[in-house]
Amino acid sequence: MQHESPESLLSRSTVRTVFGAGSLARLGELARRERMSRVLLVTDPGVEAAGHADRATSVLRDAGLRVVVFDGARENPTDRHVRAGVDAARAADAEGIIGLGGGSAMDCAKGINLLLTCGGEMSAFRGDPPPEQLALRPPLLPMILIPTTAGTGSEAQSFALISDNVTHEKMPCGDRRPPEAGGLRPRWAILDPELTRTQPGSVASAVGIDAIAHAVETVGSTAATDESRELSCAAWRLLEGAFPPAVADAADDDARRDMLLGAHLAGAAIERSMLGAAHACSNPLTTRFGVVHGRAVGLMLPHVIRFNAAGRENPYQRLLPDAETLVRRVETLLELGGIPRRLPHYGVREQDIPTLADHAAAQWTARFNPRPLPAEAALALYRAAL
Repeated sequence: MQHESPESLLSRSTVRTVFGAGSLARLGELARRERMSRVLLVTDPGVEAAGHADRATSVLRDAGLRVVVFDGARENPTDRHVRAGVDAARAADAEGIIGLGGGSAMDCAKGINLLLTCGGEMSAFRGDPPPEQLALRPPLLPMILIPTTAGTGSEAQSFALISDNVTHEKMPCGDRRPPEAGGLRPRWAILDPELTRTQPGSVASAVGIDAIAHAVETVGSTAATDESRELSCAAWRLLEGAFPPAVADAADDDARRDMLLGAHLAGAAIERSMLGAAHACSNPLTTRFGVVHGRAVGLMLPHVIRFNAAGRENPYQRLLPDAETLVRRVETLLELGGIPRRLPHYGVREQDIPTLADHAAAQWTARFNPRPLPAEAALALYRAAL
């Protein structure tokens, strides 16, 4: 598998993909294939300032589509951002939705699709509904997702992560119906490495570490399968090798290509399995202290690897046989990415940890960790990161 081509690797993805430099040019063709004629393009001001939204709009209009741009997506999108996007989609009489940006823009596009089609409040879609409940929902609008960062892999997943506007708690909102049946996975994902050239260095390092954490956590998840572990291992090989040159030189085309491909495969691994304690511990850090998600996950990941490997067996042995070797490699990558590795850097104090631990233990991803994560275990992990 180490020498597989991108095409072979992407055949394992959970969505149909178009991959390669310049592939954004196929957006109009794909939208027409999905019978879109009026679309809402969901993005954010940074992506718009980089010129990507204008390029996507031009491609769509050249294909004869009517386009309305909604640039109201923000980092950690809330139900308020989603509601504003729903208003824009209704005004545009949208027949399809295109998400262009990082994970936040793509998640916002998914949330807009849910509320526009099904109505109600975002909190009503929290969780992973069973098939019989999903059968009562109308099919969602066709959707195309286009990442401009090599990080979340949201374009391969049936979930949107939307924060409550009041509590700022992150709500995983899922619809696992196949794309052709109207679920939250897109009809197409366009993976164009040229779009990641404009991501700032601090963003590239944070989202890259997030993708690396996805590969590590999915391989050890209690929900992992042989198929998902193959995706995790392929993602790890690409990301672990590409991250150092990618953060050293934003113009390194090969590194950016491998980072984007690896992030997508890690996202597909999440779709087929789930995450674990590093993500469970990171979410309260983002909610309560504003720590950027990728930095929060990276900070906690070495401690979580040690914790999980102290169980009966090493859940990460498919990546590296020795867990401590994996910890050291992750720590090296964190150092290369300039990711602070101690909680006080973000203002977290000893007295804050019990509350953080309670919130971490209640996170949805905690239930898929290789070892149980009660509040006492989360407390020990946070203390290790002080």
